[in-house]
Amino acid sequence: MIKTASLVRIYKWLKKLLQELIGLQKRNVRVYTQKTQVKDKADTNKLTEDKGVNLLILRDTFTDESTLGELFLDGERFCDTLELPWKDNQRGVSCIPIGEYKVRFRYPRESATREYLHLLVKDVPNRDYILFHRGNSAKDTRGCILVGQGSQHNKVNNSTLAMDLLMKELINCGHGIKNINLIIKNK
Repeated sequence: MIKTASLVRIYKWLKKLLQELIGLQKRNVRVYTQKTQVKDKADTNKLTEDKGVNLLILRDTFTDESTLGELFLDGERFCDTLELPWKDNQRGVSCIPIGEYKVRFRYPRESATREYLHLLVKDVPNRDYILFHRGNSAKDTRGCILVGQGSQHNKVNNSTLAMDLLMKELINCGHGIKNINLIIKNK
């Protein structure tokens, strides 16, 4: 079991890392995506950009108040998720439809309410500003996706830690900064 002092050190380190990333972005420092060699029928040494990072939400628990699921990062289980229940994709009261979406980082300077790095889900039909952000219960979201370390009836736990770890992992992936793919499925 991780001791509280260790969690505090990890949290402080993650906070410093996120502040440095935000500082780089504010100074317009370019971050280049990693290149890898892939085999191509036309040219076996052709360099192409990685396909990015793949996120999968597998929804598995449905109640009148919430939808719980698991978040997988490149095929590995990463954390738990909490969304509102399905109510025909209505703004502010429903989770978003199952499907495939692009995701991007959303910086604190872009938000009036989120003072930390978080994610924005792009091109959701008839919806906008669907975020991955901190929160522990359905009352903390208006159609967004909350992440947590552990879950119980209509709640996720340790959301701040889960969000910070998710941002750290995506930043460390390097190539995922520009290309994050999200798939949402029901179990």
